[in-house]
Amino acid sequence: MLDLRRLRLLHELHRRGTVGAVADALAYSPSTVSQQLRVLEREAGTELFEPAGRRVRLTDAALVLVAHAEELLAGVERAEADLAAAAGAVVGVVRVGAFQTAGLHLVLPAMTAVREAHPAVEVELVEFESRPALDALRSHALDLVIGEEYAGAPRPSPPGIDREDLMVEAVRLLLPADHPGARGGRPVPVATLAGEPWAATHDGGEQDAYLRQVCTVHGGFEPQIRHRSDDFMTLVSLVGAGHALTLLPDLVDAEAIAPVAVRSIAEAELTRTVFTAARASAAERPSVAAVRAALRAAAAAR
Repeated sequence: MLDLRRLRLLHELHRRGTVGAVADALAYSPSTVSQQLRVLEREAGTELFEPAGRRVRLTDAALVLVAHAEELLAGVERAEADLAAAAGAVVGVVRVGAFQTAGLHLVLPAMTAVREAHPAVEVELVEFESRPALDALRSHALDLVIGEEYAGAPRPSPPGIDREDLMVEAVRLLLPADHPGARGGRPVPVATLAGEPWAATHDGGEQDAYLRQVCTVHGGFEPQIRHRSDDFMTLVSLVGAGHALTLLPDLVDAEAIAPVAVRSIAEAELTRTVFTAARASAAERPSVAAVRAALRAAAAAR
C-alpha cells in the first residue's frame, strides 16, 4: 500500500526539482527524503526516478502518482475539515505566515481574540513574505497566509488556494519632516524627486519592486536606492533621520515611529491589498475559519 507521507514527498519533489529543496521546505534531512523516496519506489513496484545530472527526473509512472498524490492530500484534508465541523470542535494548531506589519497589526490582535473565544485553538505565527509564504502554504508547512498585492502588480492565485481580501490601504510617500516636498501637506509629484536617495527592502522584494515601478512609471527615473532593510521600522527611521525617502503602506503607521512627513503622490493613487489565503481543502476547518474571522475583525478595526 502506498504511504501518503511518502506521496507528499514525491509531490514536493515534482514542484521543487531537487531532494535538497524538498528537505529544506519540510525540515527533513536530504538523506531521509532520499530514503523515503526509495521506499516509495519499492512500494510502487516500478521505477519512479531517473538521474539527470545533479537532479532526478520523474518517470511517467511518477507523474501519474504525483497527480493522484495531489488529489489524495486534498481529500484527506477535506475529510479532516468535515469531521471537525461535524463534531463542532474548534481545536488544533493553525500555522500562520505573515509579513511584518500584518503580523504586528492584524495577526497579534487576532491571536488574542481567538485565545479568548476558542482556547483550544493554538495560533503559531511565522514571518514570511507573500511569495515564499504561498509556497509554504501549498507544501502544508503553513495553514493560513496573510499576503500583500500592490496595485498594478497582480499576484496569480495558485490552483487549490482560497483567497479572501482583508483590506485595501493607501501606499504613501515618506519624506523627512524638513524636506521641501513636505511643505503645505499637498500631494508630491514623483518627478520632482529624481536624484534623491531612497530606502527599500531587499532587491526584488515586494516593496522594492513597487517603489521602482512608481518611480519609473510616474516619475520617469530609476530611483537611487542607497539603503536596504526588510524591517519597515528601519526604513521609516532612515527617512526620519534625513537619509532617504521611501514608499510604505498606511499599516506601517510611520508617524508613530519617527518624525516623518507622510504624503500622497500627485500622479496616481497608490494602494496595497492585504489578503488571507488557505488551501481550499482546509478553508472550512473550524480552527482555520475562526482565525480568518478574527483577522477580518482586526482588519475592520484598522
